[in-house]
Amino acid sequence: MSEQQNEKRVLDQAVVKQLTEEHAGQRLDVVLVKLFPEYSRSRLKLWIEQGQVLLNGKTVKPKTKIAGDEELQLWVQTIASEERCIAEDIPIDIVHQDEAIIVINKPAGLVVHQAAGHYSGTLQNALLYFDASLEAVPRAGIVHRLDKDTTGLMVVARTLSAHKYLVDQIQKHEIIRQYQALVYGVMTGGGMVDQPIGRHPRDRIKMAVRENGRQAVTHYRLLQRFREHCHIKVQLETGRTHQIRVHMSHLRHPIVGDPVYSGRHRNPAGAQAELLEYLQKFKRQALHAWRLSFVHPLHDEQVTYEAPLPDDMQQLITLLQADLQTNG
Repeated sequence: MSEQQNEKRVLDQAVVKQLTEEHAGQRLDVVLVKLFPEYSRSRLKLWIEQGQVLLNGKTVKPKTKIAGDEELQLWVQTIASEERCIAEDIPIDIVHQDEAIIVINKPAGLVVHQAAGHYSGTLQNALLYFDASLEAVPRAGIVHRLDKDTTGLMVVARTLSAHKYLVDQIQKHEIIRQYQALVYGVMTGGGMVDQPIGRHPRDRIKMAVRENGRQAVTHYRLLQRFREHCHIKVQLETGRTHQIRVHMSHLRHPIVGDPVYSGRHRNPAGAQAELLEYLQKFKRQALHAWRLSFVHPLHDEQVTYEAPLPDDMQQLITLLQADLQTNG
């Protein structure tokens, strides 16, 4: 089966509503958002454009004005590639769960959701095993992602209303995502990177700072300075693909172990063999999403969750601290 066939869209069922005078004079897309709050505005607009919204049996445009006596039909749609995602018994480190959300601590090596080459063994598969009701939520409730080898916190929506609520916060940059990282080179302090990011002009698997890219803003602060490395805290203002990795590389302080953006960097002169060996074997980006803050979908109050640094980053910091004490 081809990728195009895999991604074909399937009409599930028609939801019928009778419009009344209270809807008269309003635009169709505005009325749909009010009638179907469980779906995002962008998803509803797409369904209108694809002819899945009918007024008295006829296709219409998003800006169509409502008369107030029409029969509205909405054909709810799923994606075949989402449907074939099967539940798999993969352990999940759950930090918090309630009826609306699940907060997980993702390990290194776990792909977040299905994509070309990754149709099993993903967090999406694991979530469907943990909670079968997530089949009713897009991508099993996943609203944001971490790279395969980045560790740390993610929030998952358990209902359509929670999904829409969290997606709205992400689009408004209201979810606060803080990371910790180990980078090459010696920084003098913190700062901000405001540089657009787009697809690399020659290497299609990489991203790069590009004038015609999408706006990307990253804030960083120095936590500890070592002889040839630094431990930093990073906060995202936007959420572009590989954003932290690209921005740190742009500053010439790429993340330790990053197989795509780090290049070759010198080791501390006179360092112990244990540190040199550990640096050589550190084959993933030393990046961890350690704190996540957002407004909870149920009670509209700010909540914050934290996950300690994983063992590999803790061990590297310990070795760098020992090297600093010995040779500093």
